[in-house]
Amino acid sequence: MNDLQGRKIDYLRISLTDRCNLRCIYCMPEEGVVPLCHDDILRVEEIATITKTAAELGIKHVRLTGGEPLVRRGVVNLIRDIKAIPGIESVALTTNATLLPQFATDLKEAGLDRVNISLDTLDAEQYAYITRRGKLEDAIAGIHAALEHGLTPVKLNVVVVKDLHQDLLEFAKLTIDKPLHVRFIEYMPVGDANNFTGCKWGPEEIIPSEEVIETINAAALDSGMEPLIALNNDNQPEGWGPARYFKFDGALGTVGTISAISNHFCATCNRLRLTSDGKIKPCLFSDTEYDLKTPLRTGDIDGMMSVLKDALLHKPESHNHRIGTKRKMSQIGG
Repeated sequence: MNDLQGRKIDYLRISLTDRCNLRCIYCMPEEGVVPLCHDDILRVEEIATITKTAAELGIKHVRLTGGEPLVRRGVVNLIRDIKAIPGIESVALTTNATLLPQFATDLKEAGLDRVNISLDTLDAEQYAYITRRGKLEDAIAGIHAALEHGLTPVKLNVVVVKDLHQDLLEFAKLTIDKPLHVRFIEYMPVGDANNFTGCKWGPEEIIPSEEVIETINAAALDSGMEPLIALNNDNQPEGWGPARYFKFDGALGTVGTISAISNHFCATCNRLRLTSDGKIKPCLFSDTEYDLKTPLRTGDIDGMMSVLKDALLHKPESHNHRIGTKRKMSQIGG
């Protein structure tokens, strides 16, 4: 299915929950979130029904997000059900990886194709500061579990923030001898984060992707390494979304940048987002939403189709740097 700009929309991101076992400072308050009423949350069977309806309209790829999707009861069975839907070609998961060691076997057997892992530092003390309660060793164990169980390609999503002074080269070097794909993501101050999380990071903390690559290359040269090589359209991994990719010569993995702010990728955006309480969002940065839960719970499949088509027709051409405040990042799933 195409939107009014002619973009082919074939990707659905589904937020299973806004709960998480961590409390990352830019995503969630330290005390956590006020849980939604049980009846307000989509049941896993309802999520499968929505996905089946979306697949009939042309959705081929599904990504499950949170919060942390692995804290949602029934996630393994949901993956199995989604993979059985005609037309669905892939199911992926975005996770903080801390629960992957206990889930990886079941996730693979259920049909999960790959994982993206959110990891913003390789320093144990800084990891504890960012997550407020996590242990870096648990996330690293999760990365190994993903690789060992073939949940590949394994991508590491690193939100780059000026205030953190992250060692970007150390992240990039992970790609040399392991088939890891490290993507540096510009910080996105979505959802009035300062008032919601207590985090004081604003737009001034954004480091443009171009500067990220320059920093990595300068550090590489200082340490006697060759700089990153840019991958062109011919050898860039197909279907890997909005990232620009680079690699060190001979490396097993790649380095990518996602420039949601400095050089947005709206012209090629191919996704819709489903919230855990049954709303469809045409754009991450917009407060515009469409209610799918009402027609779903009245058994109105035609009504669900109509809502999905309406959301598609109102997908904006670009976010124009408008940042919504109605939902927080933990409620959208990125």
